[in-house]
Amino acid sequence: MPRDAPALPSRHQRADGAFELGFAASSRGTVLRHLFQQAPLRVLFPDPEPGEPPTAALLNCAGGLAGGDALRQAVRLEAGAQATLCTAAAEKLYRSLGPETRIETRLTLGAGAVLEWLPQETILFDGARMARRMQAELAEGARLLAVEMLVFGRAAAGERMRAGSVFDSWRLRGPGGLLWADALALEAPGEQLTAPFGFGGAESMAMLLLAAPEAEAMRDLLREAGAAATLPRPGLLLARWLGGASTVRRAVGAAIAAVREGALGRPPRLPRLWTI
Repeated sequence: MPRDAPALPSRHQRADGAFELGFAASSRGTVLRHLFQQAPLRVLFPDPEPGEPPTAALLNCAGGLAGGDALRQAVRLEAGAQATLCTAAAEKLYRSLGPETRIETRLTLGAGAVLEWLPQETILFDGARMARRMQAELAEGARLLAVEMLVFGRAAAGERMRAGSVFDSWRLRGPGGLLWADALALEAPGEQLTAPFGFGGAESMAMLLLAAPEAEAMRDLLREAGAAATLPRPGLLLARWLGGASTVRRAVGAAIAAVREGALGRPPRLPRLWTI
């Protein structure tokens, strides 16, 4: 190359991870029917505790996500299948040099299937840019317990998220069409997170979603425990928390244990991955 040729701009290597999981009911209980995984995402299958369905542990081998990284996640439960999905640790989104980190998730539940989507918290470093989209489709009689938690900055280090962006979208569909839609958009997080009529300086936020006939009873139970819980429609419970990261995590953990017992007939405890 001639010495006077212009230098080409450097390009950073980006992660493009994916996984697909498929579970089906059988005479031996729920079994794994399909597995595809692409680095840096990996799925592990620890032995479930007594009384628990098959558990999948989601692991990001890269140790975190940077701007421009992309993840595609898909889970399908056939009719009557049951499963629990957790992350092995909190997910970290580092400061971006410009591009967004894109996370696309699709959950598909057949008739009478039961899925717990229980990732641990996502930690947004100052300057992180996240665009996350969740789509869940439920057939007749399917039940879904889903949790998401965001931490705005590295709370343990005293860091707050002041720059960057967040877009977090949910679409939940049932046999008759759209059941619930929601989206969070933060383009100036430093201002919106501290605004008294915004997030009021909260370090973190969390959401619990339950699609099950027991939704009304669980709403009353969570309200007694201090959660902001409501029924967007019959059979659908939505609970939210704002506050310190440790306080919100403890409250969400207690809610998960209570809802697992009251709505899913499972032991009133967190999945083991949350407590390791």
